[in-house]
Amino acid sequence: MTSTAAADARALPHPAREEIRLEAVLHALSDPMRLRIVRELAAVSGDELSCSHFDLPITKSTTTHHFRVLRESGVIRQTYRGTAKMNSLRANDLNGLFPGLLGALLVSADRQAARLGEG
Repeated sequence: MTSTAAADARALPHPAREEIRLEAVLHALSDPMRLRIVRELAAVSGDELSCSHFDLPITKSTTTHHFRVLRESGVIRQTYRGTAKMNSLRANDLNGLFPGLLGALLVSADRQAARLGEG
């Protein structure tokens, strides 16, 4: 198997920008753990974070599920770097399709976290 074929075999499916649906994005962001992941990704402003970076109080299989929901809805992009699965927020796609939604959501999530003492 060539290195290109090996890379293609590990490629994860993502919706194209024009396939991203508002209801799927809102569903993905309705879960507190997924919202926490998105807030952490937004805080690094365009950088990628590995799945192992996130210290979530849930099982590994549940964490995997949450990342899959975010990826399949078009909220994040996941790529393999060696053995690590790297995650980045699809902010440009989301802002282009739904102007102001991501910013408003992140500000609101930060305010709620501060109000509830969740940092």
